[in-house]
Amino acid sequence: MLPSGGVFLGLLLCLCCSWHVSQADVAKLVCFYDASSFVREGPAQLSLSELEPALNFCNFLIYGYAGIDAESFKIKSLNPELSYNRQHYAHITALRQKFPHLRILLSVGGERDLNVEGVADTGKYLSLLEEADSRNKFKSSVNAELAKYGFDGLDLAWQFPQVRPKQQQGALKRAWNSFKGWFSSSAIDPTAEEHKAQFATLVRELRLELQRNGKLLTLTMLPHVDAELYIDIPSVMSFLDFVNLGTYDFQTPYRDPKQADLPTPLCAMSDRDSTLNVQYQVDYWLNHTANAQQLNIGITSYGRAWQMSRDSGITGFPPIEATEGAAPAGKRTGIPGLMSWPEICELLQHHLGGGKDTSTDHLRKVGDPTKRYGIYAYRAVGENGESGVWVGYEDPTTAAIKASYVQAKNLGGVAFHDLSLDDFRGQCAGEKYPILRSVKYKL
Repeated sequence: MLPSGGVFLGLLLCLCCSWHVSQADVAKLVCFYDASSFVREGPAQLSLSELEPALNFCNFLIYGYAGIDAESFKIKSLNPELSYNRQHYAHITALRQKFPHLRILLSVGGERDLNVEGVADTGKYLSLLEEADSRNKFKSSVNAELAKYGFDGLDLAWQFPQVRPKQQQGALKRAWNSFKGWFSSSAIDPTAEEHKAQFATLVRELRLELQRNGKLLTLTMLPHVDAELYIDIPSVMSFLDFVNLGTYDFQTPYRDPKQADLPTPLCAMSDRDSTLNVQYQVDYWLNHTANAQQLNIGITSYGRAWQMSRDSGITGFPPIEATEGAAPAGKRTGIPGLMSWPEICELLQHHLGGGKDTSTDHLRKVGDPTKRYGIYAYRAVGENGESGVWVGYEDPTTAAIKASYVQAKNLGGVAFHDLSLDDFRGQCAGEKYPILRSVKYKL
């Protein structure tokens, strides 16, 4: 983290562009809605009535997620536990009657289409690309699904193999992080070049099919998928309405359980992999397309949390060594290593400052005066062995900074992940969807 001096100069150097934005350009706010939140138990359950206030701010609502059947290659629901099953689709698209400005898309893929071992099932996504007959089955089922349930289009959150996480890479020095030559395409996917061409073909074919019915086609890049390996940017951009960049989750306790670090830095940090930041990812795409207005950056409403050990120190200054994997699940979402904004906000409010905390159930916030990297909060291991936690996260202020970056770079807008992890009840600060609001007002 940089010292507090030179705040505004540092921000301008990071943006490397003018703050003058054409008034004719209206930034998009693309909101992701994870349907699994509808069936969560307890305070993290998001009902349709609680979803509605957010839709006043969103231009697009992307419903996540549908999957792909491994045998038929047809699109399928990933939420059979919903009592409505696919009728839930219809209930979502019916919201357009109250919010006529809203375009609602169905997203296929994401990180929830899992195999029997419970990991992302990338194999069928690659197999589908390889045969024209499989692509035709997929396209036909997509057309039928969108028409039957009234979606305005399809979002491809395609499950390409991810770059391997640190703990699987072997004993490589951190200095090598700045070099792109680590991972050959054969180490991730021996036929990556073929899959790149096949995906471009699928996008082109889908566009022709969907356009006949007035449907949209978008692409969502998942975090840690190497666009250089899989996306022929000049070829696909002309067939897509927009692209949502996976500019978040650069660091997570699942990719590196032994070291905590800021998960969504805006700019490159010293002694870190120079590619793991928003600016690098945006610049890579801008170097391959002339239409910045098609690019949306991802902004999250949650944090990534690690469990600190006695060897992790007491300062909280990242990177944090000797962590013990994902922090225990929060009281609301129940997901180890992930904390929603209301979960974080509640723990921050428990902190009294001055080292006079009366409870171990708190977090101490550390801000970022440079506005270049992000904020974090932590609770070191207590004298009596109380558990320690370190979390890097977004709050309304940091989200607004990234929305300003969108304006400065003249990008298309923001892809907001996820409505269900924002404070949708306004329980922490009295205002519903505070992070979403901060993004919208800045845009």
